Amino acid sequence: MNSAADICFVHLGITIEHLGRNISVFGFRIAFYGIIIGIGMMAGILVARSDARRRGQDPDTYLDFALYAIVFSIIGARIYYVVFDWDNYKNDLLQILNIRAGGLAIYGGVIGGVLTLLCFVKARKLSFFSMADTACLGLITGQIIGRWGNFFNCEAFGGYTDSLLAMRIRRALVNESMISQELLDHLIVENGIEYIQVHPTFLYESVWNLGVLLFMLWYRKRKRFDGEMLCIYLMGYGLGRAWIEGLRTDQLIFFATGIPVSQALSMALVVVAAAGLALGRRKIRHAEGGK
Repeated sequence: MNSAADICFVHLGITIEHLGRNISVFGFRIAFYGIIIGIGMMAGILVARSDARRRGQDPDTYLDFALYAIVFSIIGARIYYVVFDWDNYKNDLLQILNIRAGGLAIYGGVIGGVLTLLCFVKARKLSFFSMADTACLGLITGQIIGRWGNFFNCEAFGGYTDSLLAMRIRRALVNESMISQELLDHLIVENGIEYIQVHPTFLYESVWNLGVLLFMLWYRKRKRFDGEMLCIYLMGYGLGRAWIEGLRTDQLIFFATGIPVSQALSMALVVVAAAGLALGRRKIRHAEGGK
């Protein structure tokens, strides 16, 4: 590894000497994190509109929905993060509005999106589960891409590892609150520069989500009832997130319980999704048996 590098995947021979975090446009700094999130949103909209065409629906309906969902998902993601990290905001409430400093939680965004969809379908007199089946394809597409924003922010990583995908990061680039004692115990010093070596959990989740998306794209022509694709998304994403969240060093904790809130929520969603799949298929069997 080049000792002056910012990031290195030590066993893959991939080294990034300087990791930029933003670009300047007319003197205004735009973070790569925001750019990547934006790309993820646009890609998600394109995927959802494409699936709508395949299903004979109006693609513009999903564009209209996205205009609302993006706003309220960001609000939801921020509220979720602040609620479960309240100690860092209670003494400076104005910082709640400073999202440029980071602090968005994907599950809060999902909750915001679901609530927005409930209101949208009621106003348009549409089917919630039918729209959700297509919208979740766009959602997971955005998640696949959006996770790479964490790479540029040097966040959303796990504890120490020396596995094949181990990622070494210059300590000075990382928020100290994310560095666990385990990482400090395995601190690496090269030519006076300190590095931590971690699980790249952002990468794990991006790859896992890609696998879930590919399965959903394969399965969608075989779906039997409205809401089935939503259940598959919740189960697939939930299973991966429950595992990956356990590796992370920056978990949001469910108040004083010591339980990672996203891990608990992921497991709950897996159970709910499994029940939804079982119930939906049971109704189909009963309907077919009654013919």
